[in-house]
Amino acid sequence: MRLIPDVRRLCLLGLALGAMSTALVAQEAKKEPAKDEAGKAQANSATEPAPREGGWMKMHESFLARTKDSQGVDLLFLGDSITQGWMGRDKEGRGPVEVWERYYGPRNAADFGIGGDRTQHVLWRIENGEIEGITPRVAVLMIGTNNLGANTNDEIAEGIEAIVAKLRDLLPDTRILLLGIFPRGEKPSTPDGQANPLRERIKAINERIAKLDDLKEVTYLDIGPKFLEEDGTISKEIMPDFLHLSRKGYRIWADAMEPTLWTLLDEPEEDGQE
Repeated sequence: MRLIPDVRRLCLLGLALGAMSTALVAQEAKKEPAKDEAGKAQANSATEPAPREGGWMKMHESFLARTKDSQGVDLLFLGDSITQGWMGRDKEGRGPVEVWERYYGPRNAADFGIGGDRTQHVLWRIENGEIEGITPRVAVLMIGTNNLGANTNDEIAEGIEAIVAKLRDLLPDTRILLLGIFPRGEKPSTPDGQANPLRERIKAINERIAKLDDLKEVTYLDIGPKFLEEDGTISKEIMPDFLHLSRKGYRIWADAMEPTLWTLLDEPEEDGQE
């Protein structure tokens, strides 16, 4: 995969944006936001396309440059910091990017993930040039965890539905692989034995967006259980902060998604694939 100029610096910038957002979301996401005093439905911010400021716009501009590349894009990843994390590497160049280069580099893939993004930000990005002039064979979408602090479960699902609808409108020849929101939080239950509220909310959202699977243009896949131990906990070896993936976590993602992705890309199977 040929990287655009300053991609490492931009990746670090995006991850910093994501870290700030994650801290805010973690404080507010355990319960669904309350409705107004009259109990009336308010405007759904998750479905209203919105840009962000600062370094985020530089990331967006770098994606626009990638779409103008003569090689195009055959496999597109859209999402937040968890998607952006595929580009992670240490000073020696080791990290999730090694998994990316092995699985997706030969497939002419592009990673359009930005740390801290919510559904409304991805909507804005795809409406403002990020998929203009390209025709990916498959677009992988995983988004929504950063909305947990500001939106209800239904609002988040509606935001994801809006992105899928827009992708189908703008990329009619692209097959969409919609991933369920990954689990987060170390344990499946609280110290008093109650179900982990974040896990429960994610489960409810995933159950709704799973209905978008039409066996044609949209395929839904929930690989969340692959990240869990037998007792339902999340290991720091897989998610160091119980949200973002380690290199091992990205390898689990790649392996779990590969059979479905291979089918959607209509690639011939090869012997010896590890």
